Amino acid sequence: MTPTLAVLAADPLDDLRALLERVREQREGVLGVEPGLISGGEADWTPAAELAREPYDTLDTWIDATARRWGAPRHVGAALLWKAYAYWHAMPMALGWALNRRVPIMPFDRTVARESPAGVTVAATSITVAVLPDDPYAGRPGTVTVPDLGAAVREALLAGQGPLIDALTRLTRVGTRPLWGSTAEALVQPLYGFADVLPGDPAVDAAALLDSIGGPVRDLVTFTPGGYRRRTCCLWLTLPDAQACSTCCALRG
Repeated sequence: MTPTLAVLAADPLDDLRALLERVREQREGVLGVEPGLISGGEADWTPAAELAREPYDTLDTWIDATARRWGAPRHVGAALLWKAYAYWHAMPMALGWALNRRVPIMPFDRTVARESPAGVTVAATSITVAVLPDDPYAGRPGTVTVPDLGAAVREALLAGQGPLIDALTRLTRVGTRPLWGSTAEALVQPLYGFADVLPGDPAVDAAALLDSIGGPVRDLVTFTPGGYRRRTCCLWLTLPDAQACSTCCALRG
C-alpha cells in the first residue's frame, strides 16, 4: 500500500541520513560528507564556487597539501584530491538512488567543503531532493519532481563537479578523463560497498545507474564477474612503491 502524506516521515532522506550516520560511527568519525548533508555554519567551510574561481588560491593550497601528503607531483596530488572530493560528493546521490530513488542534490552555489581526515569533507548549506512523479514525497517542500533521475544526477555532476574539474585541469594539466573516471567509480563503489544494506543487485544497479546518467561518466567503468574495473587510472599507481587499486585499469586478468 502506498503511504499517505499523513504518515510520511517529515524528511524524505531519513533512510539515507541514518545510513550515513552508521557509516560515520563505523569509521570512527572519519566521513567525508556530513551525515545530515547540511553544514553547521562553521567558519572553516569553503564554498565550492570559491574553489573553482580564479585565482584558485584555496584549491591550489589543497592540491599542494595533498601532493606533500603523498610525496606526489602536483598533477597527481590534484587527481588524488579529486578522487576524495568526487567520492564524497557523489556517494550520497548514488546511495539515495539505490535506497529508494530519492536523490539529494547539492546545488553548486550552496555546496561547501573543507579539508579533513577523510581528505575532504563535503556538505551544503541547503539541498533539494530529486524524486520521481510516483514518489509519495513528490510535490512536498524541498523536493523537485523529475521524470528521469539519471538526468538529474548528470545535471548535478556537470554543474557541481564540472567547474572544479576544469579548475584542476587549468592548475595542473591533469586530464579531465581520469577525473571523471573517479566520479564514475564514486557512483559505482557505494553500491558494491553497501550491498548488504541496499536492495537489488549491485552489478545490475550500478550499470543501470551509470547508463541512466550517461554524459561525463559514460563508458568509464566496465563490469566484470564479481566486480568492476575503471577504464582510467586515478594516478595512485604513480606513487613510490604504490600498488594498483583493485579496480585499476592497469591490472590484467
